[in-house]
Amino acid sequence: MKRFDVCALGELLIDFTENGTSPQGNPVMEANPGGAPCNVLAMLCKQGYRTAFIGKIGDDIFGRQLRRTIEEIGINTDGLVTDKAVNTTLAFVHTLDGGDREFSFYRNPGADMMLNENDIDAKLIESSKIFHYGSLSMTNEVCERATKKAVSIAENSGAIISFDPNLRENLWDSLDIAREKIAYGIAHCDILKISDNEILWFTGENDFDKAVEKLRGEYKNIRLLLLSLGKNGSRAYSESGFAFAPICPADTVETTGAGDTFCGSILGKVLERGMKDFSNAELLEMLTFANAAAALVTERKGALKVMPDVKEILGIIEKSK
Repeated sequence: MKRFDVCALGELLIDFTENGTSPQGNPVMEANPGGAPCNVLAMLCKQGYRTAFIGKIGDDIFGRQLRRTIEEIGINTDGLVTDKAVNTTLAFVHTLDGGDREFSFYRNPGADMMLNENDIDAKLIESSKIFHYGSLSMTNEVCERATKKAVSIAENSGAIISFDPNLRENLWDSLDIAREKIAYGIAHCDILKISDNEILWFTGENDFDKAVEKLRGEYKNIRLLLLSLGKNGSRAYSESGFAFAPICPADTVETTGAGDTFCGSILGKVLERGMKDFSNAELLEMLTFANAAAALVTERKGALKVMPDVKEILGIIEKSK
């Protein structure tokens, strides 16, 4: 028996999201706990799974808020390290018409970038069924070495490895470097969750079918490919199966964390059924559940603290039939 279902590594930060306007006409920013890997874990906790996180925060009010929050959610923090010299990473999120976002990061450096090889708790990874990570933990040499060490531990322990590129262009010195690091992530995963804009950018194709064919042709290690299409739904590809599911209707406020909610929902289904060559029907059921969860989180401010529970998700699925 493994102690944890999923261990994730990466950024844990504060998303300052717009929440109204002050009497002086200034935007009011709410300090929402966030960071893609922990958002994924929060969604898994809502499904009853045991999770652990590896990352770094600053020794400041935001770092303490983040540690307290994920402990309250039920995420194990044995791998969460506090940096005495570098502050917690901050992101300011401007919501655009339709719910999309524009990010301004305060991360030069941020504590998450200072996660180093000595900070990695190998036992957390070795005692987990799934290891999940993204590309933001490879944006500088220090955290890149830590990430690759963690991936190596996961591979040697036989864990299922999940990767989400989560491209944030303004955090990379160049998109060529971003492509190189994301290529590493794609080459070292069993489950790939990738968005519509990311797959077209990475493959250089203008057609999703051609982009998926190119990706699967080059990276034979991918056993489950998840393609999120925003308002156009999502697709899933197993070794021999395929499914498409339309988006679930929602009164969208903002889309922060929607992709992470989707990813966490899918990983929960993988834990439920085991890693295998999923059938078309199984993939459709997984996508329908994940789309509904993602739709629900878009109706809320923030992500990490407001993940929907299974009852809510099943309710919106039934309502949309």
